[in-house]
Amino acid sequence: MITARTLAYQILLQLDRAPVHPDRLIRTAIDRHAGLDPRDRALLTELVYGVLRWQGRLDWYIDTLAGMKPSKIDAAVRILLRLALYQVTLLDRVPAHAAVNEAVKSAKAALPRHVVGFVNALLREAVRRHPDWDFPSARENPVCHLAVTTSHPEWLVRHLLAEWGPEETRAFCHAGNTVAPLVLRVNPLKASVEKVLARLHSEGIEARPSPLLENAVRVRSPRMDITQTETHKLGWFQIQDEASQLVSLAVGPKPGERILDLCAGFGGKTAHLAALMENRGEIVSVDQAAWKLEDLRRNIERQGIAIVRTIAADALGLSPSDTGLFDRVLLDAPCTGFGVLRRNPDIKWRRHPKDPHRFSRTQKALLRQAARFVKRGGTLTYATCTVFAAENEDVAEDFTASQTGWIPEPAAAKLPETCRNLAEGPYLKTLPHRHDVDGFFIACWRNIEDIP
Repeated sequence: MITARTLAYQILLQLDRAPVHPDRLIRTAIDRHAGLDPRDRALLTELVYGVLRWQGRLDWYIDTLAGMKPSKIDAAVRILLRLALYQVTLLDRVPAHAAVNEAVKSAKAALPRHVVGFVNALLREAVRRHPDWDFPSARENPVCHLAVTTSHPEWLVRHLLAEWGPEETRAFCHAGNTVAPLVLRVNPLKASVEKVLARLHSEGIEARPSPLLENAVRVRSPRMDITQTETHKLGWFQIQDEASQLVSLAVGPKPGERILDLCAGFGGKTAHLAALMENRGEIVSVDQAAWKLEDLRRNIERQGIAIVRTIAADALGLSPSDTGLFDRVLLDAPCTGFGVLRRNPDIKWRRHPKDPHRFSRTQKALLRQAARFVKRGGTLTYATCTVFAAENEDVAEDFTASQTGWIPEPAAAKLPETCRNLAEGPYLKTLPHRHDVDGFFIACWRNIEDIP
């Protein structure tokens, strides 16, 4: 029977070849191998996400021990070594000798004999040396030290140190390697918080009310896929972090209004907007990826939502003549995604130092485009799930300075009192290491003149 370690290796190979969300591959693997017991399922998830979180440090181990140029180590061999080294150096639940033996066994099945010897020798040296590693000096090379010890790219650490300073950067990097809480947004169209908590308890899932939002709950150490529960199938909740929920609350939709969700994706915020509107009015959800809109339609149907119309289109190519004007427009813009590293650790290895600037150019164009769809007196909300000023404050301030007829509004004005402390000037900003929620940025404006 196939093991969790073998499945993890296969998934990590796939992720190295193409940018796929790890969770989708894990779910597919579990579906295909229904005989995996709950412990092996948990181990599979731990191995995949653990290797992705700590890839930078694991590669430093490999390059320190290998005695050759990093480019000389084939990707399949490197991934095999990462997986074993994660178990040896960072995962207490797997004995070191078992991890080494499993890796050597896998190497024998697929790799030349000399490579098997290399894998065996490197891993046994790692076992001998651990935990006495000579990491780069924090005094002589603080960027390299923090990058290696917290497993983040050097360019990212350098950027954050310049923007935030050492204490904030260190806290952010450490938080990025923690497991984010599982948060559910209760769907008031079908259930109350009390009903959801009681139902989850009957299904063997422990949860408690969120300390931040009254309509959210946090799940404690779920031992099963919560999307397979009857409570989820009934549409009583949606998995959605509190910071993501703040975006729809900041939009402040009212029943009967017309809302445009310009980059809707899978529709998490679309569904929340509809719930806040009590399923009355109209939401037009736009996304370039038609397959994402298929997921959106299934999601809103599960939640009993009937006011959403979808349009598969490039937001920059859409015209108000296609849709009409709206009371409120939400632009949840494409971004580098560094606010959700706890949930998507692979992002930090896929991004490039120039990406914040590249994304900011698209974000500015999208924000100007989104403004075209807002009627006089209507509002525009801009949101990202990243932490760089180039994609957040700089984009918002560029819009305010360059667009006449718009006045900034406090992003926290429509939020409950428990969230008002998240405001930074006119904006709202959350960070994992400060607030134990995903990193989001929100800015709002009101249109005070007619669109020409």
